Amino acid sequence: MDTHLVVGAGPVGIATTRRLLAAGHHVRVVTRSGSGPEGAERVAADAADGAGLAALAEDSVAIYNCVNPTYSRWVSDWPPVAEALLWAAESSGAVLATVGNLYGYGRVEASMTEETTLAATGHKGRVRNAMWRDALAAHRAGRIRTFEVRGSDYLGGNSLLSVLVTPAFRQGRRAFVPADLDAPHTWTCVEDVAALLVTGVYDERAWGRAWHVPSDEPRTLRELSAIAASQLGVDPKLTAMPYAVLWAAGLVNPMAKELRETQHQFRAPFVLDSSAAQETFGLVPTPTAEAVRIDLAAGAPTGVRA
Repeated sequence: MDTHLVVGAGPVGIATTRRLLAAGHHVRVVTRSGSGPEGAERVAADAADGAGLAALAEDSVAIYNCVNPTYSRWVSDWPPVAEALLWAAESSGAVLATVGNLYGYGRVEASMTEETTLAATGHKGRVRNAMWRDALAAHRAGRIRTFEVRGSDYLGGNSLLSVLVTPAFRQGRRAFVPADLDAPHTWTCVEDVAALLVTGVYDERAWGRAWHVPSDEPRTLRELSAIAASQLGVDPKLTAMPYAVLWAAGLVNPMAKELRETQHQFRAPFVLDSSAAQETFGLVPTPTAEAVRIDLAAGAPTGVRA
């Protein structure tokens, strides 16, 4: 039995913790509030406290960066957390497994691979790219061992589907979404993110590079919503929200303002190539219908079974 340090208890942190627990490992979960799944050792701590994280990671084989700062505070909140994680990884010798995303690529015209240029111009993408450059430099210098996994928009909790679409469906209302409903889009199940993280920790072939999370074939938002509606037993009432409406909402809503930067992901084809991880590690993505079921269960109101 190994000890693992999972920093963050959002959908990916929870899925990773449960996977590790199911394999018989001891898992120490760090959050500001001390929350986390049952069965884990839950610790209340600040992810930006390098010395504190280093102490918590001292006996760990791996540190999982599953942190997710408030969306509107990435520029201020991510750098100290990233620095603390590097310190903890170097001090402890634990493998640093980081959950990344696709923001760093910026606008794309073709299917994204791990070789796609990190050309983001938005502040959130630039922050994530700087984090990865620093981690990779430390790895190449022999100070740490690290890798990063990058998935597309999640299914499995706190997703676009569970935040904007299925709450309306559950109430018999029309869902309004800031997206092209018919643009092909890759969706990544949080269970597959966790699977790649844990696999990579124990496989040296993963270290020193980024990997795309195994993800099922692209589905348009209209197709995805139809799958969710079918599982809920409702009609899929869906309307595309014009970009101008989202832009105007951003004048008064910080979250809506931040969504402007990533609108290109939802207004045109946004497709992820995850063949490298699938072929290297033999991982198979969760079928979309099953990922939607997981998402519905995660987003079900208290007392309601999805």
